[in-house]
Amino acid sequence: LQYNRVWIPDNEEVWQSAEITKNYKAGDRFLHVQLEDGTELSYPVDPAALPPLCNPDILVGENDLTALSYLHEPAVLHN
Repeated sequence: LQYNRVWIPDNEEVWQSAEITKNYKAGDRFLHVQLEDGTELSYPVDPAALPPLCNPDILVGENDLTALSYLHEPAVLHN
């Protein structure tokens, strides 16, 4: 999972995009990520409900939402 991008819930922006900076292993309690502004964060996770993955940059602004690789609330709002 390292270098994949995920959506992290945010109180002000609703969702923030973040890049995973350290491989996640089953049972880990934190996901190590870097936000787009460079902030490093250890995000607490529930192994049964990991954050949603970001779509590839090539799909940003896609007119047809069914073409998105990952279709969930943050992907729709961001698109």
